[in-house]
Amino acid sequence: MTTHIYRITGTGALSRDFGLKDQMQRAGVSVMSNIAEGPERCSQPDFLRFLKIAKASCAELRSQIYIASDVGYLTGDTFAELLSQADEVGRILGGLIRSIERELGPA
Repeated sequence: MTTHIYRITGTGALSRDFGLKDQMQRAGVSVMSNIAEGPERCSQPDFLRFLKIAKASCAELRSQIYIASDVGYLTGDTFAELLSQADEVGRILGGLIRSIERELGPA
């Protein structure tokens, strides 16, 4: 997903909207980075916290995809592809979060 975001934001009018382009790239990188960092913290509660941050960044990216589409930077197909990828990543993260929460039990 992040690679796709970089490809799309590197071309056309979106590549010249530095604010939105940079935000989209940072959100995509944040998703990957937090997924990678969580397990390195060596505790399930920390891993869970970083997964939740990754999921929030994914939601931020979805919002930015809508903005990019609304202002005419994305074709319908590109919008659908990016949104589908972000939705899938969000669902996967949600499932992993629920699994770890069940494992940890009530707070």
